[in-house]
Amino acid sequence: MDNAEKTFNPYIRTNDNVGKVMGDVILALFPCILVTFPAYGIRPLLLCTVCVLSTVLAEWLFSMFFLKKKNSVNDLSAVVTGILLSFTLAPFTPLYIAAFGGAAAVIFGKIAVGGLGRNIFNPALLGREFMTVFFPAAMGSGMIWGNESLLKYKYIEIIKSSEPGSWAEYLDRIFFTASGAIGEYSIFLLAAGGIYLIYRERITWHIPFSMFIVIFLGITVFTFLGFDIKIALGGLILGGIYMATDMPTSTTTPAAKIYYGCMIGVSVILCWMSRIEFETLSYSILIMNVFKNPVDSLCRPRVFGTERETFKRILHGFFLFVIIACTVLIVMFFHHNNLIKYLLYIYIIWSAVRLIRSGEVL
Repeated sequence: MDNAEKTFNPYIRTNDNVGKVMGDVILALFPCILVTFPAYGIRPLLLCTVCVLSTVLAEWLFSMFFLKKKNSVNDLSAVVTGILLSFTLAPFTPLYIAAFGGAAAVIFGKIAVGGLGRNIFNPALLGREFMTVFFPAAMGSGMIWGNESLLKYKYIEIIKSSEPGSWAEYLDRIFFTASGAIGEYSIFLLAAGGIYLIYRERITWHIPFSMFIVIFLGITVFTFLGFDIKIALGGLILGGIYMATDMPTSTTTPAAKIYYGCMIGVSVILCWMSRIEFETLSYSILIMNVFKNPVDSLCRPRVFGTERETFKRILHGFFLFVIIACTVLIVMFFHHNNLIKYLLYIYIIWSAVRLIRSGEVL
């Protein structure tokens, strides 16, 4: 018996953990942080820093108090939430509002529903909705989006060209354009970070690819029909690669991810047709967060030895499509009638009651 060979069960083992995954996401996003400096100097960096500090502080304090976890900040998820939140904000967003959004993202996006992995909604997008609802005047002001007197570089010329509208100029704009939210300044770096995350197997191509395909097909069709649809490519890439693929709030199997991404695309097109502008992608992703489990259930792999239910699944997929489309229409109605805030109030009450009933409060 002393010479018996020691073996292990054939479980899949990995050296990865949440901290390593989040570290890769931070590494992918870091160049996008640095590239904001040529536009407004230290201001976007300060905005990002405030968001990160508020998310980390809220994570440490409320996780320790409510969930009895003292080291939850070590997984770096709060840092990622803070960076992504700042990437959705205008460069001159008041810092105290950014701090509020960061705290709300963690408290109501994670802590109130039990912590990392249990969140229903993407915390960064939820935090932004809190900012919009509780500070509508500031968040709706055009003053926060830019200041010509403080703007250092609108574009950076990398490829020399004397012809306006040339491919060289277009490529320069892809690398850097100081327009929109601070996370949208470099389409090139956002895409490069996404490729890095796919290479590192932190995300897969299914959700962003299917989302982009549906959106661009929709734009082509509705432009042909006479609709005036304006696209912010940087925002789409930021949302599709870094927001929609959030692990706890997105689907799991390849088929489910493709359906999920397609429905985000459909939601975006519907919102654009309804003349919703800044909240389009945020609404679309948050709506699909709600339908994560139904989509996973619809697209679950067939158990070996069981009958194929192709027609039944197609029918269920169509019904789910109708339900999602109706949900988008309801959200559009709430948006145009200034009722979104009541949905947020209901969520705050629900999450607070859920946390208290879970017994996780001290």
